[in-house]
Parts: sequence; structure tokens; C-alpha cells
Amino acid sequence: MTYLGKVLIIAGIVLFLLGLIFVSGIKIPYLGKLPGDILIKKENFTFYFPLTTSIIISILLSIILWLITKK
Repeated sequence: MTYLGKVLIIAGIVLFLLGLIFVSGIKIPYLGKLPGDILIKKENFTFYFPLTTSIIISILLSIILWLITKK
């Protein structure tokens, strides 16, 4: 159970930091405007899916969690 507790605490800290970034309006350069991000604009319709950005964030979070849980 202590392992689950550590994971929940770290997840909470990460979510808290992400919330602070969103609230403060800090812009990370090029994030969300990478090649591979899908943007479709029509007359009164816009669809945006940050595919490449999502993959990069997933890889970074996987590395961070791997480093934290590594024994």
C-alpha cells in the first residue's frame, strides 16, 4: 500500500503544477504547434487535436514516473 500512496502523492503534485501553469497562463513555446498536430478550420468550425504534443508529453511523463519508481 505504501507504493500506491507514493504514486497518488506524486500524481497529485503533478496535477497541482499543471493547474498552476494553466491558471497563470504560462505559454510553453511551440507546445501545441508542432508538426503532426491536427488543425482543421472551416467557416464556423474548428477542430484541433495535438497528436504530436500528446505523444511528447506522454513520453516525458513516462520517463519521469520511471525515474521516480526505479529502485
